[in-house]
Amino acid sequence: MADVTDATFMTDVIERSKTVPVVVDLWAEWCGPCKTLGPILDKVIAETGGLVELAKVDVDANPEVSQAFQVQSIPAVYAMAGGQVVANFIGAKGEAEVREFVQALIPEGAVPPGDAEAPEPVSKVAGLDEAGLRELLNETPDDPEAVVALAAMLVERGEGADALTLLERIPETPDTRRIAALARTGGPVDDIDAKLESLLGSVKGNEDARQEFVDLLEVLGAADPRTADWRKRLTSALF
Repeated sequence: MADVTDATFMTDVIERSKTVPVVVDLWAEWCGPCKTLGPILDKVIAETGGLVELAKVDVDANPEVSQAFQVQSIPAVYAMAGGQVVANFIGAKGEAEVREFVQALIPEGAVPPGDAEAPEPVSKVAGLDEAGLRELLNETPDDPEAVVALAAMLVERGEGADALTLLERIPETPDTRRIAALARTGGPVDDIDAKLESLLGSVKGNEDARQEFVDLLEVLGAADPRTADWRKRLTSALF
């Protein structure tokens, strides 16, 4: 758990969420429901063993973060992954609902940091061709590994619309976001920096431009050193 401020939000939440999902708890000392929800979040996220992290933001002391999330009531909880909001809820929730919310953020097969004894997960789709993947999906239509693998194949041969339809069967993850971005953009852009620059002035008032900008960042990838700078510029343009 970390107390996050306006000054540390970019590093402790936006950048950190590119490595591990971060749950942002927006609270205030005067908020009664916040005091009920806070300990539940502490407990449930601690149970993940580091697979999800918690960032607590006092909205009274950090108005810039509150403005960024356009907070109108608290407690407000936002889940960040890959530098983006992927889920949220408003108001106090019970432990079971909070646990379900947090567990949905953990990638399938993820092992807590330092758990050297955990067995290496075996992929059921390794080596399967398209026919094999479709057969598996006939038996289990929402199998995440098979959906992702088949969607990637479809994107590679230019069937982006079919890939997007297929991805709707499973919850969003970093893998699904990247494949969906590739499906929408048609693959890497020749001069991605020029394209991002051309979109930057439109992202605040144009949802299509914002989505295209975010998709291009997904295509660029977190490992590219330009991505962090473009994400910062996007945040500044939006907020």
